[in-house]
Amino acid sequence: MRHRLKRWRRSVGGAAIALCAAVGLGGAPAAPAAAAAGPAPVTSYTYKSVAGDYIGQGRAGTYREPAAKITSTGNAGELRVRVSTADERWDIDLAAPKGEQLRPGVYRNAERAAFRTGRSPGLDVGGNGRGCNEVYGQFTVDQIATDATGAITLLDASYTQNCESATAPPLKGTVKYRALPLSYAYRSEAGDWVGQGKSVTHTGATSTFSLRDSHGGGVEFGVEGKREYWTAVFRPPLGERLTTGRTYQVTGAEGGASLEVYGNGRSCGDARGEFTVDRLYFTDDGKVTGLSARYRQVCGNGTAGMAGTLHYAA
Repeated sequence: MRHRLKRWRRSVGGAAIALCAAVGLGGAPAAPAAAAAGPAPVTSYTYKSVAGDYIGQGRAGTYREPAAKITSTGNAGELRVRVSTADERWDIDLAAPKGEQLRPGVYRNAERAAFRTGRSPGLDVGGNGRGCNEVYGQFTVDQIATDATGAITLLDASYTQNCESATAPPLKGTVKYRALPLSYAYRSEAGDWVGQGKSVTHTGATSTFSLRDSHGGGVEFGVEGKREYWTAVFRPPLGERLTTGRTYQVTGAEGGASLEVYGNGRSCGDARGEFTVDRLYFTDDGKVTGLSARYRQVCGNGTAGMAGTLHYAA
C-alpha cells in the first residue's frame, strides 16, 4: 500500500473564539435555490445523582428551553446559571481561581465557589432548597464566550460534585447556554495505517478546531490537541456541491466524491469509503461556517479502516 506524508496545517483559534463566530450563522443551501435554517444553539441542564447524594436525592433530570427558564448571570470570572420550572429551581455556580477568567479546560480540586481559597476553582450546585456547606469536585469548560460588557453569551460545561466530603456519592451534570456542538471522535481498527488502532475524542476543553472551504466544492475540518493533529477533507463529485442529508460513496473513480482523513504524519493517497453530511451551514456570501459529518475510510485495497464523527457549530 502506498502512503504519503503531508505537511501539517495547524488549526487556529480556541474553542471560545470559534464558537463566538459561529453564533448567528446564516443558512446552508440545501439546493441551489433554497437555503436551510441556521443552527439552533442549545440551552439546557441535565443532572444525574447517585443514591446517597444529598443535592440530587438519587434522581436524574433534563431541562431545556423553552419548557424551563434558563438564565445566565455573572462573567467569565464567576458565573451562575439558574434553571427554573413551575416546581423546581437549580443554581449552578462556576468560578475561576481568584483573579482569573474561565477558559476551555479542566478545573480540578474545586471548592465551594463563594468560599474558594488560594488558587482553587469554584463549584457550587444546589437544587430545590438543598445546598452543600463544603464542595469537593471538578468541572470542565468545553466552550465559553462573553460580549463586550463581560456577560456570558455562550457556555458548554460539565461537572462532578461531592457534597461535604471528597468521598461522598457524586452529583454529575451538564450545563449549556446558547451552545453549539464542537467535537471530533474517531475509532481506528487494528491494522489501520492512519489511525494506528486508537480511539480518541477531542472536545473544546482539550483541543482547538478549524473549518474552511476547500477546492472542488469541498470543506476542510481541522483539529489539534492531545498531542495530535487531524485534518478531514470532504469533496462532492465533480461539478456538484455538498448537500445536507446525503451519503457519498468514495470509490476512487475519476470525478467522483473524495474523502481524505490524515493525521500525525500518516495519510493514504487512495482512500475508499463513504461520508455523510448531516448538517452544513454557510454565510450569505457562501463561506462554510458549520458542519456535522460522519465517515469511514479505508486505505487502498485494505480492509481495516477508521470511522469518525465531527461537529463544528452544527
